[in-house]
Amino acid sequence: MTVRVAMVGCGFIGGIHSRALRGLVRGGLVDAEVVAFADEDVERARAFADAHGAVVATDDPGAALDGADAVWVCTPTSEHRRLVEQAADAGLAIFCEKPLATNLDDVEAMAGMVEASGVAHQVGLVLRAAAPVACVRDMVQQTGRPMATTPPGRPMAAVLRDDQYFPDQGQYGSTWRADVAVAGGGTLLEHSIHDVDVLAWVLGPVEEVSAHTANFAGHVGVEDVAVVTLRHASGATSSLVSVWHQILSRPSTRRLEVFCEQAMVWLDDEQSGPVRVADAQGERQVTAITARDWIGELAVPMSWRPGLAAYAAAGRGLACRRRPARCLAVGARWCCAPCWPPGWPLLSSGALPRSRCSRAAPATRPPAPARSESSSSATAGGVLGGGLSGSLTARRLRRSGRCGR
Repeated sequence: MTVRVAMVGCGFIGGIHSRALRGLVRGGLVDAEVVAFADEDVERARAFADAHGAVVATDDPGAALDGADAVWVCTPTSEHRRLVEQAADAGLAIFCEKPLATNLDDVEAMAGMVEASGVAHQVGLVLRAAAPVACVRDMVQQTGRPMATTPPGRPMAAVLRDDQYFPDQGQYGSTWRADVAVAGGGTLLEHSIHDVDVLAWVLGPVEEVSAHTANFAGHVGVEDVAVVTLRHASGATSSLVSVWHQILSRPSTRRLEVFCEQAMVWLDDEQSGPVRVADAQGERQVTAITARDWIGELAVPMSWRPGLAAYAAAGRGLACRRRPARCLAVGARWCCAPCWPPGWPLLSSGALPRSRCSRAAPATRPPAPARSESSSSATAGGVLGGGLSGSLTARRLRRSGRCGR
């Protein structure tokens, strides 16, 4: 049966998912079609619809959901709960961008609703589907095919640096990310939720967290610096530095280093790699699978494939199945379709966000003095210890009621 997909939110991330889905459909990699688009800017929705040959372009999400089997929720974060509830009530499979919500109560309510409704559900923590990241995990956990001449030993520590220019400008152009009521937070919640998920995926569940945030841009409640230390159940410790700056030549950029007892593994680009290792034999590049075999059949320009590969892998899973064919528990996470990557996070444990109307806005605000926020720490249990999906900042939200501020 052909899966009919609706997309709600036609901003920056909606455009990425739209291209990935179009490549999957036109490449014959899924039996699906994108039939409807909704956005508060109807002309934007119409442009997306025209690219897919879809008939429905509307500013009413309900109208887009009518006649669909699955929905991609790619709106600003504050709208996620309402749209997920609407889709679950209609029995649609759901892909929701991260983070799931602006607060932990909404996250838990959304997770409970999709579980109770029985619909297939997925959250867009797509770095798990990025081949270089998966390669680092395989090496650290010593799973899959051998990638090093000697075992790396137990993981000891990891450092992940994630920076990009403030996403209210440039290619992102999502002005809502400067509004805490819509975004829920800044670089840690809205962007580095990916990084927290990766660190827990590579090193194991998190047991303890300490963090310090700061605000240089002056947007109330929206941190643009976060320094986080995580202690994992494996005994390893990881450090995350997340920054939203004003260097317009640097879009989203990550460097991940993992130190094990007998080796160091690192990468400078989570999408294209390469992965490198240093051990007793010296330093070398790891020959890793850089894309799934079927990525070569993705019907998009070749230059787009590396950037779309993780999104296409995520989209292919949900578009292949309207309802779960089987469930596989992986820690506190669930995979609900055979073609999803092992350990793929679903709504019941995870989170992704984006823009419905992402117009570029020049930075005209005057410089503001940096404000340093107080450090906080917490023992990570419950949500944080299992499905990390937003839980790091979600726990902070619960503790103070306003993003730890």
